[in-house]
Amino acid sequence: MTNTNWLPDLTQFPGPKYLALVRALREAVRVGTLPPDSQLPTVRELAWQMKVTPGTVSRAYQLATQEGLLAATVGRGTFVASATPRFGPTQSFYAERDPAYLAGRIDMRSPRMPDVGQGAAFSAAMAGLADIVASDWLDYPSQRGEEELRHAVVGWLQGRVLGSVTADDIALSYGGQSAINLMFQCCLRGDRPLVLIEDLAYAGFRHAARLSRAELLALEVDDEGLRPDALEAACRKHSPQVLCVTTEAQNPTTVRMPEHRRREIADIAKTYEIQIIEDDCYSIVQSNIPSLRALAPDRTWYVGSFSKSISAALRLGYVVCPSGMGQAGRLTAQHSFFGLARPVSDLCLSLLSRGVAAELRSAVQLGFTDRLEGVVNILGAYDLSWQHGLPFVWLRLPSGWRASIFARMAETEGVLLRSADEFALIHGRAPNAVRLALPGNHSRAQIEEACRRLARLLDSPPSELSV
Repeated sequence: MTNTNWLPDLTQFPGPKYLALVRALREAVRVGTLPPDSQLPTVRELAWQMKVTPGTVSRAYQLATQEGLLAATVGRGTFVASATPRFGPTQSFYAERDPAYLAGRIDMRSPRMPDVGQGAAFSAAMAGLADIVASDWLDYPSQRGEEELRHAVVGWLQGRVLGSVTADDIALSYGGQSAINLMFQCCLRGDRPLVLIEDLAYAGFRHAARLSRAELLALEVDDEGLRPDALEAACRKHSPQVLCVTTEAQNPTTVRMPEHRRREIADIAKTYEIQIIEDDCYSIVQSNIPSLRALAPDRTWYVGSFSKSISAALRLGYVVCPSGMGQAGRLTAQHSFFGLARPVSDLCLSLLSRGVAAELRSAVQLGFTDRLEGVVNILGAYDLSWQHGLPFVWLRLPSGWRASIFARMAETEGVLLRSADEFALIHGRAPNAVRLALPGNHSRAQIEEACRRLARLLDSPPSELSV
């Protein structure tokens, strides 16, 4: 069914136009103006009819698709979701990189590892493994068989203050996102459990919550991270089960939570009996501040991975489970995928035990540090937040700019970035800020040129703002 005559009146809905359009879509679906399976106008057609930018309509369609209101089909268009119950995710976890679209552009949307010889190191390690492959590669992988790798992961974490940690506390997974999904499966119970996240947070928490049929509540953050008063108020009012928080390298704001704030968060979690998932995937090598796992070892699940420090292709994630809960974490992994595939676990064990993983991590850090220096040299005069060792920076925009408009204008200059609203819930707080990730596949000179283009934009805000 096609319904290209639908033309909403956004004056009934306050706020930015793209959010007003989402609310108009919800209302039209609710009252039946847009019945299930009806086709919506194209982005450009609706934008022309409403006299708004295509970006406004595109963002509204994207948000409505994320919440399951709409369904987009490649080659067919955008439709109101079917009344038939839908199973599983309704959108891709990430957008595939289109080489044709990226040609000539600097993609600063997501960090990418610099090439510091990972391929040669992996090739050498796999060549060594070829000589030891035996009949045990014919059996299902097991959690027991990963004990040596779990010991190696404990050694990998020596630069962190995690409290008492042994191999028995470690559960392994296929990357950090897999670890978060596993911990939700392990911790959440009942219908529509409540998960707390920071109001600007890694989108993977939202995806994991949807898979677990959990509700999300975003809590306010400040320049020290998650606000304890917001956490305590939510605990009193809503009885949440899990808190997801990033202490060392908040994504996207780069905030590093000070020790006194961590202690407050840990105390509140203990008082209200909630579990904590502490995300440290964007981990810097050394930290002298106690983690939440050290401060609340009976309820904190500390998550990390190789994806942001060595190679995203390895898909090795790990969880330091709460004291005495390692077996529960490993059993959850076992019920999900038995254990890591032997080629993955043996390769990672080889890299860790021979010190190659640590060497690659150091080289990656140097590559990111060099690129970060180039960004800070050019954009440091603006309201920029960054942290040594992190592959992204947080840029608060000057007066006259909105994040959505700045992102679109940057795209016309050949620079792709993420605006703050991509890290917020649909009804959440989205400041006028953008995240710039460091693309390791581009040289420092290319990144500096991208930053110069952004600086010219920052100095020339549009005379009129609209979204």
